[in-house]
Amino acid sequence: MKRTKWSVNLIMNVIGGLIAAYGLESVLIPNNVSDGGITGLSIVGSQLFGLPLGIFIAILNVPFIYLGYKQIGKSFAILSVTGIASLSIGTVVMHHVPTIIEGDALLITVVGGIIIGLGMGLALRNGGALDGIDMLAVLLSRKLPFSTSDLILFLNAFVFIVVSTVFGLQGAVLSAIAYFIASKVIHIVEEGLSGAKTFNIITSAPDEMVETIRDRLGRSVTRKSIQGSYSKAAYHEITCVINRLEERKLKDIIDHVDPEAFVVVYEVTEVKGGTFQKRDIH
Repeated sequence: MKRTKWSVNLIMNVIGGLIAAYGLESVLIPNNVSDGGITGLSIVGSQLFGLPLGIFIAILNVPFIYLGYKQIGKSFAILSVTGIASLSIGTVVMHHVPTIIEGDALLITVVGGIIIGLGMGLALRNGGALDGIDMLAVLLSRKLPFSTSDLILFLNAFVFIVVSTVFGLQGAVLSAIAYFIASKVIHIVEEGLSGAKTFNIITSAPDEMVETIRDRLGRSVTRKSIQGSYSKAAYHEITCVINRLEERKLKDIIDHVDPEAFVVVYEVTEVKGGTFQKRDIH
C-alpha cells in the first residue's frame, strides 16, 4: 500500500506539472501575463535571454529543492523534483500549443490562474511543490522578524516588479491578479470543498445539548468539565465537528437548548479517523 500511495503521489505531481505548464503556455505567456514566484522569474529570464522557459524553471528551483530536502525531507524533495521536471519539460513540449484565450484581460487572468492553481494544488496535495519561493519564505521567517505570509507577499511583490520590466505595468498587474486567483485555487484543491467546521459550545445544559445534537443532527460529540476563571462557576464544553450544510441546523439547536451558550466556531481543513460516525436521523 505504501508503494501504491508513493506511485500515486509521483503520478499526481507529474500531472500537476503538466497542467501548470499548459496554463502557462496556452493562456498566460502568449498574452504577456506571468506567474508569481520562481516561475515568474523564469518567465522573465526566458523573455530576456531567448532560452526555453523549462531551462530557467529547472535551474532556478535547484537551490530550493535542496532547501526542501534539508528542511522538510527526502520524500518531499523527490516529489518536488518530479513535479518541477514535469513542469519544465511540459513548457518545452507545449510551447507551440494553440492559445485558448486572447484579448480579454479579465478572462485571461481568471482562466490562467485557475489552471495554474489546479496544477500546483495537485502537487501540494500529493506531497510535492512546483515552486520554491514558499520554502525560501519559511527559511527567512526563522531569521527575520516577519511571518511566512508577509515574506511570501514581499518576495512576490519583488517578482512582479521584475515582471513589469518585461511585460510592463499592465502585465505585472494582470500577473498579480492571476497569481492571487491561483493561490485561492491551490487552497481549494489542497484542502477540498468539504467546508467542515468545529463548534465549541460552553453551556450550562450539557445533557440536553448532547441529546438534542445526537437526535436532531445524528452527530456524536465530546464533552469535558470546565470552570470559569472569574466566576468559578462550573460549565461543560461540548465539541462537535459538522459539515457546512449542517451549520444552520446546529445553530438553531444551540439557540433552542441554551440561548446563553458561549460558542466558538472555526474552520477544519481535514477530518480523519475516529470511532464515531454520523448516523441516519430518520
